Amino acid sequence: MPHSPASAEIEALLRELAPQILGPLVRRYGGFDTCEDAVQEALLAASQQWPEDGLPENPRGWLITVASRRRIEMLRSEAARQHRELAVSLLEPVDQPPAADADDTLTLLFLCCHPALTTHSQIALTLRAVGGLTTGEIARAFLVPESTIGQRISRAKAKIKAGGAEFRLPPPEELSGRLAAVLHVLYLVFNEGYTASSGESLHRVELSSEAIRLTRQLRDRLPGEGEVAGLLALMLLTDARRPARVSTDGLLIPLPEQDRKLWNADAIVEGNELISRTLREAPIGPYQLQAAIAAVHDEATRAEDTDWRQILVLYELLESLAPGPMVSLNRIVAVAMVHGPGVGLERLATAEQDPALRGHHRLAAVRAHLLDLAGEKEAAREAYQLAARLTLSVPERNYLESRAASF
Repeated sequence: MPHSPASAEIEALLRELAPQILGPLVRRYGGFDTCEDAVQEALLAASQQWPEDGLPENPRGWLITVASRRRIEMLRSEAARQHRELAVSLLEPVDQPPAADADDTLTLLFLCCHPALTTHSQIALTLRAVGGLTTGEIARAFLVPESTIGQRISRAKAKIKAGGAEFRLPPPEELSGRLAAVLHVLYLVFNEGYTASSGESLHRVELSSEAIRLTRQLRDRLPGEGEVAGLLALMLLTDARRPARVSTDGLLIPLPEQDRKLWNADAIVEGNELISRTLREAPIGPYQLQAAIAAVHDEATRAEDTDWRQILVLYELLESLAPGPMVSLNRIVAVAMVHGPGVGLERLATAEQDPALRGHHRLAAVRAHLLDLAGEKEAAREAYQLAARLTLSVPERNYLESRAASF
């Protein structure tokens, strides 16, 4: 009797399998754009059939077979139009065993980050093809409309097709040039897994785990790249706190209130050793600085023991190397913890002029926190309520509403 899994279980499985289906298809048939379309159709078929029929014995093989059939149908259609029946007749039979169980995810990652694409298109395409995120989730990660991301993905696929990119890892001399986009993508995937931008769950462990797995693979191939090591350390030091971020009844627990005995000590040790060694041996980069900040938080046995002055120095270095709205927001929190909430609120008034932050729930949440620290309870309550209305994450909204109700 086939197992009839819940929708959430199927969604998680399909997200995990998506890049494992796309890689073998591109390797076997070529044509990233049409293979991606075929995979999307196979995923859609699975989402409709599996809840009714139960999981097949080999879900990955099932998806590869369905996607292969669709891909071959596309090829046959193209061949008919272009009178290439002979080439089509040489294709492998559709019922052949699935492609070898090789992990093509890293190759797929670099293909999506092809230099012919803009950085935004590289990231959007990779999040879709490798991370398994929906267009809506990517749009929220980028703080742009969903239609914009849809257009970016379509243009990116067309450009890869027109450029004739090969499905293989770039040679060593080309790897470094593609690293920035690859690392950015991995970090966005990790962040979506660590703090989901929408939905009922705060975490999407499958995404953060996949980002860590891919980053480990990348470091194995590029052991001398300091930013690869820095990103892996950042992920480990951040993910170590995940067991303490949600209460037994599903409520978000902010960092100062977490039971630090629940933190993953092994991940903290590994992350600390990695970032300490990397800072000594490699040129300093933004991911290494963020890992160093995470390490300072993780070293404090109590929230009140946190070395905020060291964190502020690290954020000032980070802002000089890689300025951005979220870096500014985090630095303002550090400023407030060192110099007082009044100074932080003054800096916040300037930061909110940034269009990327205007209307973002994190800006309202930081203001609420600083107003709370300043003793302005009524203003803090209103800011918490505003932040709760702006976020699409249910756990975050519940937490912000509980804070507003506490005054």
